[in-house]
Amino acid sequence: MLLCGVDVGTSSIKVSVVDAANQQLIYSTSFPEIENEISAPEIGFAEQDPTHWWYCVQQAILKANASKLYDPKQIAAIGISYQMHGLVVLDKLGEVLRPSIIWCDSRAVEIGNTAFDGIGKAYCETNLLNSPGNFTASKLAWVKANQPDIFDQVKYVMLPGDFIAGRLTKTFTTTNSALSEGVFWDFQTNTVSQKLMDYFGFDSSIIPTIQPVFSNHGQIDADVAHDLGLNKEVKVTYKAGDQPNNAFSLGVLEPGEIATTAGTSGVVYGVSDSLKYDSMNRVNSFAHVTHTDQANRIGVLMCINGTGILNRWVRQNITPELSYVQMNEMAGQSPIGSKGLICLPFGNGAERIFQNRNIGASFENLDFNQHRKPEMIRAAQEGIAFSLAYGIEMLQATGIEARILKAGYANMYLSEIFTSTLINSANVAVDLLESDGSFGAALGAGLGLGYYASAKEAVANIKRIKYKEPDSSLTMASQEAYNRWKDSISQKL
Repeated sequence: MLLCGVDVGTSSIKVSVVDAANQQLIYSTSFPEIENEISAPEIGFAEQDPTHWWYCVQQAILKANASKLYDPKQIAAIGISYQMHGLVVLDKLGEVLRPSIIWCDSRAVEIGNTAFDGIGKAYCETNLLNSPGNFTASKLAWVKANQPDIFDQVKYVMLPGDFIAGRLTKTFTTTNSALSEGVFWDFQTNTVSQKLMDYFGFDSSIIPTIQPVFSNHGQIDADVAHDLGLNKEVKVTYKAGDQPNNAFSLGVLEPGEIATTAGTSGVVYGVSDSLKYDSMNRVNSFAHVTHTDQANRIGVLMCINGTGILNRWVRQNITPELSYVQMNEMAGQSPIGSKGLICLPFGNGAERIFQNRNIGASFENLDFNQHRKPEMIRAAQEGIAFSLAYGIEMLQATGIEARILKAGYANMYLSEIFTSTLINSANVAVDLLESDGSFGAALGAGLGLGYYASAKEAVANIKRIKYKEPDSSLTMASQEAYNRWKDSISQKL
């Protein structure tokens, strides 16, 4: 039996096919080859077309099938990982009403801040575990206030993964995990927050049917199965936001375990068994994929918007002649601290760690006689690593101690400079594993199908690539550079 995982990322769609019996990857691919663009019709806006996601999902599945390395008819279940916090609105015919307002869009910040006071700070912290901030509920409120003609046509409100599952099955469902990341979920009543819905003037009918994360979210539509060359008995049995799914795919299931990613955005994600929240709203708490009414499993998430997207910007605008591997090699020509050049990587919208302020990206202390391409590449990678170390300090303030981080050996973690900078500045070890979002989504599908008896069984065979600990010969210089970087942040704030 085979399992298929679909990762609906910001840059591309990735698909993995996994052998359920041995949990080994058979084939993985992505579509398109060139990274998907983010539309920014106004400053602070960030949108993508959900119908384009669906096109890319279909093309990625067909591309995987064309490998001839497996029989597509043997795929029994599909799992979906998706970019978090995005807003997708559909009309009564299930058609998309407007582009998705995605995770890094900043337009609803003030709406969320006002709602934090209007709904009540105490209620938001203890029941929602977050300020409404810039999350999905606030984005929907922006549509209501600014595009009332569109809002009046809304039949369903959903997260990106709910939309893709709906295109596969012609059935719309959601989960408590998805609703919590949209800040619709009341953790005290274990229901959609009626207080929030009343405050914003939302009708409860716009929320699709709520089901467990690991469950049958619908059988594939016969026409879709035919077009994709799949068995018409295939079911969608798992949906989760990219960061909870990433944690699952790395075996981060229990309290005290920590996952990290450094893709388009950078995240440190810890699991707690209590309803934790940050009183300063710099990190956020959502229902982890293993959260139930009976056992709290709360994912406490710190996110930096501009991570891999900064590295891509550097490549496109400073070193277009180099591959990412060559960039990493060139960065090694510069010493720790990049000869005093500092990069702040916050050029992708309002940052939650700064309470939804947009402080922008910058290179500071630029010296035309000292700094060239190696320093600029290294400063960018150091800035990304330092921003994650900064977030780790915020997680520690909520009581989550980061000693060992688990990460997929991909994206920024392929850079020795980035990895070394993070572990030596934050004084943590990193366990680099052979796993990614689409692989984890496939394993989640197996658990949702009932093939695996438990979450631990589903991720039991993840392979370790390497384990890296802080290097005492590098720690002092790395932490000195990190402290200079933090001084620059303090001046901005």
